[in-house]
Amino acid sequence: MAWVFLFLAGLFEIGWAIGLQQSAGFTRLWPSALTVGAMAVSLFFLGLSLREIPLGLAYAAWTGIGIAGTAVAGMWWFGEPFSIARLFCLAAIAGGIAGLKFSAA
Repeated sequence: MAWVFLFLAGLFEIGWAIGLQQSAGFTRLWPSALTVGAMAVSLFFLGLSLREIPLGLAYAAWTGIGIAGTAVAGMWWFGEPFSIARLFCLAAIAGGIAGLKFSAA
């Protein structure tokens, strides 16, 4: 269940990263409120995952999910540049996190 909590934490991290952009520097009420809410939920699930997953691995996975998801969302919804090189870099992040997981045994 800890990995499910960590995955949910990562999804909410993507949400608050996108929310930061949509809140226009916290000048728009509802996007700002949703962003702060997503931050709280993300940290809540991260905290739950830390009951079973080592801190270094959990934090790397949490930020990795956020990095990859936010980058993909930027390319998909916000017209940010898309390239094979960017996808390769995202795969390298995922590979690094997987390496941490499988070397922790």
